[in-house]
Amino acid sequence: MSHTAHIRSHRKPRRSATTSIAVRAGVAGGVLSMAAAGASASAFAAESTTQTIELPTLSADLGSQVAESADAMQQAAANYQLQAERDAAAASAAKQAKADLAEAKKAEAKKKAEEARRAAAEEAASRSSARATLSASAGASVSTSSSTATGSAAAVIAFVKAQIGDAYVSGGTGPSSWDCSGLVQTAFKQVGIDLPRVSQDQSTAGTQVSLSNLQPGDILYWGSAGSAYHVAVYVGDGMFVGAQNPSTGVAEKPLSYDPPTGAVRVL
Repeated sequence: MSHTAHIRSHRKPRRSATTSIAVRAGVAGGVLSMAAAGASASAFAAESTTQTIELPTLSADLGSQVAESADAMQQAAANYQLQAERDAAAASAAKQAKADLAEAKKAEAKKKAEEARRAAAEEAASRSSARATLSASAGASVSTSSSTATGSAAAVIAFVKAQIGDAYVSGGTGPSSWDCSGLVQTAFKQVGIDLPRVSQDQSTAGTQVSLSNLQPGDILYWGSAGSAYHVAVYVGDGMFVGAQNPSTGVAEKPLSYDPPTGAVRVL
């Protein structure tokens, strides 16, 4: 047996007539399909280019609403501006009113201070005039008795003279500082007489006596009886002792130094 008898041949097999016809038919069908697809695409493209797109248009109602909304926004802005201007005006008016009030208060305080100064000056002038008048007639109307005090009057006089040189302090009742009524009250307490605390009451505590008939130990007062503003003790010989003021303290002075208005006697 030959060795080549079993090797297959490498030659291509021949196509049969039926196979060739089928191939040709398939190729022709594919070409026709592609041609049809191209024609369909061309027709679609042509139709697409001629289509009209319609955009929505504003209706009359919608346009009116837009206009009204714009007007409302403009009116709101105008209202806001007007309110801001009103607020600024109100703040400015309040500030001005506050300044005016402060200025008015300042002017009123200045006016009251001026009135008080004028009243004080008039009062001082009135007192000075009264003192001058009383001083001019002091020699004739005030007794300058030099009789020696005895008994309770002597004790009162000794006490007030012992305090000469002490300080004057408003409300003071001793032992080293006094006001006028505190000194008089404490002096008479030495002899068992309990006087009221203030000048007004001390000026009506005893029997009213004339300044031309004074005796040692009488209480002198300045101002009206019942509304006196100062008191002292008459010690004889035209002299009195009293807690005068912060600058002099307790001092002995002549009646002409500050002529009294009246006197009361309690001894």
